[in-house]
Amino acid sequence: MNAQRLLRTIDLVSYASGKAFAWLIMALTFVVSIEVFKRYILNAPTAWIFDFNSMLYGTLFMMCGAYTLAAAGHVRADFVYIYLKPRGQATLDLILYFLFFIPGILGLIYAGYDYAALSWRIGEHSTVTAEGPPVYHFKTVIPLAGALVMLQGLAEIVRCIVCLRTGAWPPRLEDVEEIDVIETQLGRSEFVDEESRRAAMEGVHAIDEAARHRTVVDETERQSRTP
Repeated sequence: MNAQRLLRTIDLVSYASGKAFAWLIMALTFVVSIEVFKRYILNAPTAWIFDFNSMLYGTLFMMCGAYTLAAAGHVRADFVYIYLKPRGQATLDLILYFLFFIPGILGLIYAGYDYAALSWRIGEHSTVTAEGPPVYHFKTVIPLAGALVMLQGLAEIVRCIVCLRTGAWPPRLEDVEEIDVIETQLGRSEFVDEESRRAAMEGVHAIDEAARHRTVVDETERQSRTP
């Protein structure tokens, strides 16, 4: 299995898990709406609903972490990063992954596993509200989410290594899908000749490259400003 196939496989796992658990927002919206109706219209609030809402939102937040990482959607302080070339970006990312990401996520998985295992052993229930629901299944989400984020993090490390070797970032799954759709639509159009199609695809790839690497200042312009 080559690097690009490995990256695509892991990206697919992260995308699938993120999109599946994203539906929890619908469940959360439904539960909150029903509870508001019961509480303020029927005057019959549910004692354990606060815990249940926290579990739904916590699961949504945790299980979408790998998806967000795969889509490069996490917040980045890029006031320096955007001025670097792809190899510089990959070097910085690689250092930060080994320095902070791997130790932090390994700690999350290790501590989360003990946390969940203890909760299962004692049959833990929430003590936040009356009639607290069981929480051991919810705490199991912690090591599971950590494992998914770690898997995607390893893919990001491979992506950095590929960039260091080639000087360009390998495409992400969503980028490939969007470009494939555009190429398919142009290929089926009766009103676009081959030369126009090629020029359009070159423009799409250029926009994609600029978006993925967030290249704000051109290298030649930056050099001309250097005294």
